[in-house]
Amino acid sequence: MSGEYAQEYVDVDGARLGVQVYPEPAGPPGAPVVVIWPAMGVRARYYRPFAAALRDAGLAVIVADLRGTGESTPAPARTCRYGYAELATDVGAVLDALKPRLDGRVRVLLGHSLGGQVAVLHQALHDAGRVDGLALVAVGLPWWRRYPGRRGWGVLPYTQGIAAVARLLGVWPGWGFGGRQASGVIRDWAHTARTGRFPALDGVDAEAAVRRIRTPVLAVSVDDDQYTPHETLDHLCAKLTGAPVTRHRYTVAEAGAALDHFTWVRAAAPLAARVAAFAGALPGRIPGA
Repeated sequence: MSGEYAQEYVDVDGARLGVQVYPEPAGPPGAPVVVIWPAMGVRARYYRPFAAALRDAGLAVIVADLRGTGESTPAPARTCRYGYAELATDVGAVLDALKPRLDGRVRVLLGHSLGGQVAVLHQALHDAGRVDGLALVAVGLPWWRRYPGRRGWGVLPYTQGIAAVARLLGVWPGWGFGGRQASGVIRDWAHTARTGRFPALDGVDAEAAVRRIRTPVLAVSVDDDQYTPHETLDHLCAKLTGAPVTRHRYTVAEAGAALDHFTWVRAAAPLAARVAAFAGALPGRIPGA
């Protein structure tokens, strides 16, 4: 138990997922709930400043550790066989475990980087009706062709080199990028960087499934993002042909601070207000729904 949140766990398919439940915000009961899914290799506790900003904006906040990171198991090893399909399934398992807390309340999945891809894939492949809104912050499909200038020519060998090491060693050791990761996660991530497309997952055409998403989306790219610049989120949004998408660029001027792929978390009060407005505009739920 932290002074800021209650640490809980959800068991799924031999894994144990760490879930941090923050106290309810001040104000009337039944506030919308935001469930945050982190970036690759980033622990849930990193989002404490953002969670505080969201609560100040009137939202209830829950943060889950991705499988293999932070409080979640298993620790990535050669024996791990999971990839994007399992990470997307984990989202549903956490939502099921939280069902009593979510009853009758608006629910928003908020994903950062890899967590955003995973949230999109959950909406595409599983029971999308459990979620009312999808917020993507500093997310992108890191297709090398969508990086500005000549950066893409570096992104392609960099991402595919990481994938080659993960194949060779059976696990990505986390050398300078992403933390220690299961080889399947790196395989699927590198596929998106190489092709600009989601891989087929468990025999399902994920690209086609993403086009069928109807969940309202708030898509926010961040100034000076070294990993998922504005153009990579534009590429992902172009796939969401069936969803109403609100596109926003979170600028240094709006934040009032320097930004990049990670530091936006510490300068997120204006962004939290946008998320709250997005959640507040979503249709309400009746108890039991």
